[in-house]
Amino acid sequence: MRYAILSDIHSNLEAFGSVLAAIDGKDVDEIVCLGDLVGYNADPDACIKLVKERSVKCVMGNHDSRVSGIDEPGDFNPLAESAIYWTLQNISKESIDFLKKLPRKLYINGATLAIHGWIDDTDRYIASLYDAGVNFEMMEEESRGPMLCFFGHTHVQAVYSIFKDNLSIEVGNEIVLVEGKSYLINPGSVGQPRDLDYRTSFAIYDSEKGKVEFFREDYDVEATCRKIIDSGLPPEFAERLKVGY
Repeated sequence: MRYAILSDIHSNLEAFGSVLAAIDGKDVDEIVCLGDLVGYNADPDACIKLVKERSVKCVMGNHDSRVSGIDEPGDFNPLAESAIYWTLQNISKESIDFLKKLPRKLYINGATLAIHGWIDDTDRYIASLYDAGVNFEMMEEESRGPMLCFFGHTHVQAVYSIFKDNLSIEVGNEIVLVEGKSYLINPGSVGQPRDLDYRTSFAIYDSEKGKVEFFREDYDVEATCRKIIDSGLPPEFAERLKVGY
């Protein structure tokens, strides 16, 4: 099976459409999103509609949990909090109901785990070897053996691995999965990359070949930025998109 692994769409319709077009040319069997369908950008309903039309399997992100009303946005920074309240004024009840039903984690093919933040906390970031180590411990408790887990939330591509207590950060556009190792892999963000590259970011996991490939796709970022300004969202969101942060 070939899985397209996406994360952090954040209501960016132009970026999401670009990724879906690229996926259509890559012989993918299933699409999985690691959360945060909404927030920051101007097209929450349109992005959720595409998720439904394409039968994308999704987990709940921290922005999804706030817009759905499951959690309150008071612990967000002021800009992110303002995006939640804007979204609540510009999203349908049907979309909110969809977000409410998203699971915090799911298994791909019964073995590969998909989450947003930490295994036990949607809001926490896996952003260091220490964070990865704690999550590998939780993975070991859950699976009792080597395991592959995809996560999002940081908006930056990353690969952490562990073998016989040796924690590593792996780099490259293609990762060959080694038997006996466990992996934590972040595909980056579709709708708001934060690695100083404005292009969309996603991954494809080939379970038969045992490899993960990373991809970047261009999109009409200027159109997205115009929508942000025209909609009354904070202009800082447009400036961040242009520089990939």
